[in-house]
Formats: sequence, C-alpha cells, structure tokens
Amino acid sequence: MTKTLFIPLLQAVVPQPQEVPALLDAANIPFENIAEVNWEKDFPYAPSVKFRMAHTHNHILIHYQVEEQSVRAMAPADNGHVWEDSCCEFFVSPDDDGTYYNIEANCAGKVLLANGPDRHARTYADANSVAQIARWSSLGSEPFDEKVGNCAWQMTLVIPTTVFFKHQDVQLAGKKMKANFYKCGDLLQVPHFLSWNKIGVERPDFHRPDFFGNIEFE
Repeated sequence: MTKTLFIPLLQAVVPQPQEVPALLDAANIPFENIAEVNWEKDFPYAPSVKFRMAHTHNHILIHYQVEEQSVRAMAPADNGHVWEDSCCEFFVSPDDDGTYYNIEANCAGKVLLANGPDRHARTYADANSVAQIARWSSLGSEPFDEKVGNCAWQMTLVIPTTVFFKHQDVQLAGKKMKANFYKCGDLLQVPHFLSWNKIGVERPDFHRPDFFGNIEFE
C-alpha cells in the first residue's frame, strides 16, 4: 500500500536548523516511522527511526530522531560516502519527469546531493548547492569512527528549493511529489536498510522511484 504524507505550511521565517525541533513541536507536527524492514532475512535489524516535516513556502524542514545500537560518521566532507555511516536519506521527485534527487545525511550532518533517473546515472550537485542545505546534529559535525552502544541522536535539515538544481523555480505550496525516506548504515557492525514506503525487490536498493510514496505540501 502506497503511503501519503501531508506536509503542513508554517507561516514563519526560515529557522536555523537547531530551531526546527522546537518549531515543529509548537506546531504539533507528528512523527512518521521509517520502519519497513524490506530485506528481513539478510538484514533484520531495525533501529528506531522517525521523522517529521513542514515547509515555509520555499524551504523544506526535516527533523529525524534515531535510536540505534552503534553510530558512525566517517565521511569527511559533503558528497562523500555518507551511506556507509549512520545515515538518514530523503529521495524525492519534484516533477513527473523520470528523475529524482537523493539527499543523504550522516549523523554528523555531512550531506550528499545528486539527481538522475536511476542509481547509475547520477549527477552530483556542486559544493555551493550542497552548502545551501543547513543542517544540525545532536552528535556534532566532526567525523568519528564507529561507537558501539545504544545511542539516541537527532538531526535537522533546512532544504531550500534552490538545491533542486535540475528544476527551476520549484514552488512547494499545493505541490504533490513522489518521495521515500530511508535509514541505513552500510559499514556499521550491524548493517540495516529501512524505508518509509515499502520496497518490493529482492536485494537492498533505495534507488527505486517505482516504490516512492506520495507527499503533499499544504
């Protein structure tokens, strides 16, 4: 069953990323779970992962909350191998043109941003575009090797529509898009691959826009 998420409009100035949790609390915006264990036989581990979203006309606000048995943040800079770390991901198609963006952030706030029609034909954003995504993590911003032991952390992203570098003048109000949300950690001691909307393929693959859910902006 394809999920649909309604994303409310906040009549507020664009917040600093560390202000997002309190802003969403004040607006009573609920959390969604990233809890689909699509490949349970090989990757049964399911950390607790949830997120919530809002927008301010031209910025998307995302707040992730995670509890997992280890954390890792080895990617040294943006557009690195953040999916190998404790990583939350937002894949989205702004228009029905056969392409989508992957916005991936590890638990130290290093972000990867790319666009294309599938996992192989990706165009990476330049450094200036990625830097437009404001981010905050409760674990700080410095890289660190895997730390084993139960860890609860949170992260926020403030994503301007200008980062959709293959699409001009994206207007959020009233917009319907296709999207999915993920949590992974390819090189953690216990790898895992969770999604918001279920993915019906045999092997782990997040680059499946055919399994995106629906998001609707107020």
